[in-house]
Amino acid sequence: MGGSLRVAVLGAPGVGKTAIIRQFLFGDYPECHRPTDRPHLYRPAVLLDGAVYDLSIRDGDGAGPGPSPNGPEEGPDPKGWSLQDTDAFVLVYDICSPDSFDYVKALRQRIAETRPAGAPEAPILVVGNKRDRQRLRFGPRRALATLVRRGWRCGYLECSAKYNWHVLRLFRELLRCALVRARPAHPALRLQGALHPARCSLM
Repeated sequence: MGGSLRVAVLGAPGVGKTAIIRQFLFGDYPECHRPTDRPHLYRPAVLLDGAVYDLSIRDGDGAGPGPSPNGPEEGPDPKGWSLQDTDAFVLVYDICSPDSFDYVKALRQRIAETRPAGAPEAPILVVGNKRDRQRLRFGPRRALATLVRRGWRCGYLECSAKYNWHVLRLFRELLRCALVRARPAHPALRLQGALHPARCSLM
């Protein structure tokens, strides 16, 4: 038997949320950026140690903290899936855009404020995308990583969706954190220790 896990990939428009998800699921990269007009839901099955687990990956930031630095919010929050119901979060920013980092900061604060009292803490992984544009970044990686890990108490990782660099690692780290913090009764707890690269594949 397997379990299920709900993951939300959030961030300002244009930071590469959809590109990251598509690299993880399909191994492709959209050369032309098409804004996500409303939240989308992907439901991949992951095979781990001979057991199948269902992931629900939400692409879209309808639950954002307000107007984004690049325009209005991406759409209304889907009925039946709120921040409170999410098991793990990927908060994506563009390493060349300080405004997108501020957007992630506000998102992280909103997640903390809307979590029900007594509910288990949902892991948050802050991801700096577009590492292939390293020379244009707005701040040093080490300083940002220290702020996120020590100040925000979140995970931190940088990736390049364009070149598929650290994309698989991103989701592996997120799932590992989710399992560590999972409720004892959470079905995903049975995944603990199973996230070895050689034993994990999409179906």
